[in-house]
Amino acid sequence: MNQMNNRQKVEDMKHPESQYEEKMIKDIFFTQLSDMIFIMKVEKGANFRYIFANEKGLEYANLRQEDMGKLLSEVLSDEKVKHLSRYYKKVIQTMDTVVYTDEIENKKGEKRIFESTLNGIRNENDVITYIVSLTRDVTFAAFEKKQLIESKEIYQSLIIHNLDAIFSINEKGRILNANPASQKMFGLSENELLHRSIYDFVDKKSVSEIYEVMTHTLLDGPKETTDCTFIGKDDRKINVQLKTVPIVVNGKIVGIYIIMRDLTEQCENNEKMNFMEMHDHLTGLWNRRALIEHLQTEIVNSKIKKREFALLYMDIDRFKYFNDTLGHQAGDDLLKQTAERLGSIKKTNYRVYRLGGDEFVILLPEHEKKEVNRFSQYILALFNIPFIINGQDYYVTPSIGISLFPADGQDSETLIKNADGALLQVKEKGKGHFRFYRPDMNDAFPNYILMEAHLRKAIELNEFVMHYQPQVNLQTGNVTTFEALLRWQNRKFGNVPPSQFIPLAEETGLIIPIGEWVIQNVCAQLAEWRRKGHNDIRIAVNISPKQFFQINLPDVIQNALKRNELPPSALEIEITEGAMEDTRAALSMLHRLKELGIIISVDDFGTGYSSLNYLKRFPIDILKIDQSFVREIQVNEKDAAITKTIIHLAHNLGMEVIAEGVEEKDQVQFLVSAQCQKAQGYYFSRPVSAEEIEKKVFYG
Repeated sequence: MNQMNNRQKVEDMKHPESQYEEKMIKDIFFTQLSDMIFIMKVEKGANFRYIFANEKGLEYANLRQEDMGKLLSEVLSDEKVKHLSRYYKKVIQTMDTVVYTDEIENKKGEKRIFESTLNGIRNENDVITYIVSLTRDVTFAAFEKKQLIESKEIYQSLIIHNLDAIFSINEKGRILNANPASQKMFGLSENELLHRSIYDFVDKKSVSEIYEVMTHTLLDGPKETTDCTFIGKDDRKINVQLKTVPIVVNGKIVGIYIIMRDLTEQCENNEKMNFMEMHDHLTGLWNRRALIEHLQTEIVNSKIKKREFALLYMDIDRFKYFNDTLGHQAGDDLLKQTAERLGSIKKTNYRVYRLGGDEFVILLPEHEKKEVNRFSQYILALFNIPFIINGQDYYVTPSIGISLFPADGQDSETLIKNADGALLQVKEKGKGHFRFYRPDMNDAFPNYILMEAHLRKAIELNEFVMHYQPQVNLQTGNVTTFEALLRWQNRKFGNVPPSQFIPLAEETGLIIPIGEWVIQNVCAQLAEWRRKGHNDIRIAVNISPKQFFQINLPDVIQNALKRNELPPSALEIEITEGAMEDTRAALSMLHRLKELGIIISVDDFGTGYSSLNYLKRFPIDILKIDQSFVREIQVNEKDAAITKTIIHLAHNLGMEVIAEGVEEKDQVQFLVSAQCQKAQGYYFSRPVSAEEIEKKVFYG
């Protein structure tokens, strides 16, 4: 025995540090830890025996050190044994960690919440033989968690039950949350809103404003704006009052709350009031008050930007007679249909007003005279289609007076007065056409009125002559087609350039009889050449937009062909792109012409109302590339690309291509390489008389 004690002493002397560390660890587990530790041995019959409990555990379970080694049932009440055994058994059944909480009243009468974590210890046979229980006081953490849950519920209640739409977005604008009110406002489900950009739902007009608000919020704090438009389901516009609040986490802004109040109904009511104040009750067009307001704004803007705009003053010819004959209801129907037609023009940058009676005004911002001329021709064409009133077709014509800013006035009153003055001149000259106001007509252009008088007699005095420009086949060099060009040799003015007398003819309506004269004379020339054996010749005749929409145009052409015993294929009708803006009327007229067998070409392609749609729908045979593209094809890559594209497009659509304004050899070579069929221009020949054509082309 002494020998064993001595051996132990020796061992103790050898490992004094180990003994100290073991004692220290036991002391920490037993007395220092604030958590309660229990080690239970698993006995047969699902009984559990205390093996170890630290000081806090003994105090918590109201046990003594002498209770270690006893069963649960020997030291605890039946109720507690049943309670604890349930969790110990669960560890054995699941072979996993089990966590549970208890609410216990301490000696001071305070209710405390304890959380216990049970872990099983397995033997070499993977059987749980011991269970370690770690129990800690989580009262404060539970209280914080409860407060957090309550705060979250309060926050969610504020968001969920708020009548205003509330979104939370990240700093990039991505929607993270959307409350029920926002779903109702936009007519979209939560899934349809989440993770999309808030800008997906912003109207284009409000994007810059919303971006500014968001940027301000991320940098400086809350922001508010009262005039924003968002887009809901089915493209429904939503007017909102918008507030933004930064989402701050750890002192850093990580997102934004967006609060929206729906003002759509209020805005609609305001719009209705404004509409009634600024619109004509019969047609829905802007009224005189709106015209004055818009004109003043346009004048200021045009002065700043140094740009022109036009004012068209229009009325319906013989409207009083129409109204008196058919009654006021029919007159109102005519006015409403007129308003619809004027509002249907495929231009976004214009406004139509009704001043009263049959007086209408059109404001054309940022338009020069050439554009206004084309627009006015289109308006006249709108009236070539009959008005259906009480099941009956009625034809009426408009008269239009035009004033230009700043040339014809720099205030609204002067511009309206001068446009009205131009309208009176139209009325005096036979109605049914348009005229620009000319305040200096008798000074700067002393012969203008006299020129008009001479133009009216030009046909009678046989002053018009036709010239012809050859269209050369670029592959063979042959010429079988020509473009007919009108020339005016006046006894008083000499050779008047087409650039002067054609616009005058358009304004005065004389272009109609002049155009018919051209058709008759071209057909007569074709007949003469055919008698001389030139049977394969075709001539292209330019048709003005105003003439193109004359109902009797096909009859005029058919009569001219019959009178001269010509096949329809001998005549080509050349129209401008502007004539095709009124798709329905143009399509109807083109089909009537094609029924005759006439060849149809489009002049100046690419400079006006270019549309792949009309190329597909309209019966067009030839595209003429405008000289503005041809002129720069050697030096301008874009013009070269456009020219090639037009040629390729025409070929794919089965159309012939003619290039205009060819003046240089390099241009010819480019067109040949691009497989353009024909070309015309000064490089080949100027427009010349029929006699010179015979000498240079037929017999040269």
